[in-house]
Amino acid sequence: MKLTILGCYAATPRTLTNPTSQVLEIKNHMFLIDCGEGTQVQLRKHKVKFSRIKHIFISHLHGDHFFGLPGLVSTFRLLGRETPLHIYGPKGIKEAITMLLKLGDSWTNYPLHFHELISKESQVVLEDDKVLVETIPLNHRVYTNGFLFTEKPADRKLNIEVVQKHNIDTAYYQNIKKGKSITLDNGEVISNSELTFDPPKPKSYAFCSDTAYKPDIVSQIAKSSVLYHESTFLDTESKLAVKTKHTTAKEAAEIAKAAEVEKLILGHYSTRYKSIEAFKEEAEQVFPNVCLAEDGKVFEI
Repeated sequence: MKLTILGCYAATPRTLTNPTSQVLEIKNHMFLIDCGEGTQVQLRKHKVKFSRIKHIFISHLHGDHFFGLPGLVSTFRLLGRETPLHIYGPKGIKEAITMLLKLGDSWTNYPLHFHELISKESQVVLEDDKVLVETIPLNHRVYTNGFLFTEKPADRKLNIEVVQKHNIDTAYYQNIKKGKSITLDNGEVISNSELTFDPPKPKSYAFCSDTAYKPDIVSQIAKSSVLYHESTFLDTESKLAVKTKHTTAKEAAEIAKAAEVEKLILGHYSTRYKSIEAFKEEAEQVFPNVCLAEDGKVFEI
């Protein structure tokens, strides 16, 4: 699993920073999460292949999280895309995008599918044999979801020495990897635990931006490999966080600690601060494993 931060600042774009957007590579999928202004430029800058993006997840309809989407959809058309594109986001996102396409008489020449979200309860929005994606209902000034990306358990690993010792035909290997035991010709049953090793622990990534402090998400994101949580303000501006329904670095760390996640990544910093190091220092007083998102930074999970 690999996470590439394309933009991680709040409010307006600046010459050196970009609003929220990131790419998650998981089990051969490449997911785009949020799409602030300048996202397609950042995608090119970091050599992300446009053709690999088949699913885009939009947390909410504030401009710094989706104003880059109409341009990206249009660019896909100009590049002659044929692969279907799926967009998951709040109700209204279809109207917003298709209105621009209509006014510009620039309908896509590829299938464009919108999956509009209205539920205030967590729901599965994408599932295949490799990955499960669920919404994380958040508390912001408009309807907002985070997203939890979870790997499906991998097949078990063959203990090839034991398998060969019992002269088990290769035709049975796939069933063994799926967890089945084997009965030999003489009637002896060889348990799967003897024939295989445990697969790697499935990884999970929780994306939470934007939201007021919301402790009730803890049970859903518990034990996640990585939590990305907005930290728009420092604790000294906690009153602003409450007023604007954002979170402080300290509060993000409290969520990470309660959820017992492995790593916390902070982002969505207010541009009022000259340095983001103070966010890490504040969060580490509560939770030890803290990283700072930065535009262009890559996290190997």
